[in-house]
Amino acid sequence: MEIYFERLTNELLSKNTSLSYAQARTWIELFWEDFESTQARTGREYRGKEVTEQVVRQLITHYGDKLHEFIATNPKYSHLLNNEDYLKH
Repeated sequence: MEIYFERLTNELLSKNTSLSYAQARTWIELFWEDFESTQARTGREYRGKEVTEQVVRQLITHYGDKLHEFIATNPKYSHLLNNEDYLKH
């Protein structure tokens, strides 16, 4: 899993320089967990890490450059992602 998370985190950081490494990593883990848990809840067959990676990569492509804006407007996730202690890359 670490290889997938690291690769996707770096892709997100290349799309959005406003995020710190820790924030980008948190986004990747949230996207990953959300996709897999949604698949499980709907009773779909597990299709593997490669499929999950493709879905997360699509999210990065479509929304990666705007994720820092989402942090400010969604209090549900702000405690996970809006930490000034994070170092910018």
